[in-house]
Amino acid sequence: MNKVRTYGLLTIGGLMQGLAMAVFLFPHAIPSGGAAAIAVLMQYLLAIPFEYTLWVVNFGLLSVAMKWLGYTSAIRTMYAVSVASVTINLSSVHFHWPFVYLWLDLLWGSLLFGLGVGLLLRQGATNGGMVILALIISIYKGYAPGKVMFWINATIFLITAVVIEWSIIVLALLCQWLSTRIIDLIYKADLVSCLLAFFTALAWRRR
Repeated sequence: MNKVRTYGLLTIGGLMQGLAMAVFLFPHAIPSGGAAAIAVLMQYLLAIPFEYTLWVVNFGLLSVAMKWLGYTSAIRTMYAVSVASVTINLSSVHFHWPFVYLWLDLLWGSLLFGLGVGLLLRQGATNGGMVILALIISIYKGYAPGKVMFWINATIFLITAVVIEWSIIVLALLCQWLSTRIIDLIYKADLVSCLLAFFTALAWRRR
């Protein structure tokens, strides 16, 4: 039963993360992190769907970092990333909501993303992406992983902004700030609070 509960919560977290990206952030080309920024770039330059780039980047990084994360955490992370990728794909195919308000979408997207990642962390998983690369560099070079992740993401955001639009870097950094605040809050919150915020955000987006 513990495994069923764990993977049930991982599914909810991956679903939240995928919907945050597909419904709120990606329509405005707002990346939620370094891997998402790469996905936005690949979609813009080569028309490669977001979900494929996200899955490949995360799978490649996880394969390299398996021994540092541990097999259990790596498997849970890959499962959550797969759920998020499938959610992005299904949302892109079946839901074609018109763009609403950029700032509201940024707010609700950051909220949902933070809720999803907070749930994943509580189950011993991560949302993948540049967290994995930052961990590897930190172990080999002795740098603080938070600083490494900031500079990796900032560099990728800068490249994305140069290629697509400069406002993206501001929106991406705001998304990072808001979602990390939510992650810190939700890490110790109860599941009911997470689900309530999740359905409230979707209801607002449908209006």
